[in-house]
Amino acid sequence: MATIGMHKLWLKVAAVVVGSFGPIFFLGTMEATLEPARWSLDLLAWPLDGATTYEHPDTRFLSALTGGFLFGWGVTIWMLSGAVFDAAPEGVRRAVMMGLLAWFVLDSAGSIASGNAANALINVLVLLLAAGPLWQPARG
Repeated sequence: MATIGMHKLWLKVAAVVVGSFGPIFFLGTMEATLEPARWSLDLLAWPLDGATTYEHPDTRFLSALTGGFLFGWGVTIWMLSGAVFDAAPEGVRRAVMMGLLAWFVLDSAGSIASGNAANALINVLVLLLAAGPLWQPARG
């Protein structure tokens, strides 16, 4: 059974899960530091075969955008876990869950459409980790 305290803590976990991808993909913007992002994208496009590159400038630009959005979303979730959560715990829980579900559906559909269906399976794990006990309203 999920509690208010558990939800508040799990919002921070979700913030770290989501936001941690931001700096990784930011590193992909510069040739000297792009390996963590290239490796992550190669992993997400399973199998891990080294076929994924970050050679094209458009890929590095998209990595900058992705990194910024993910880091910003992580910071937003972290901030929601404070005073906003205290004022409206159920509203925050539902807003974060809807954001996670929206990401999951669009990212997974796009992964499948682009020939990277393995990422949709990885997304299930990320969704479960980020959502944790937020799936259900808190009791007490």
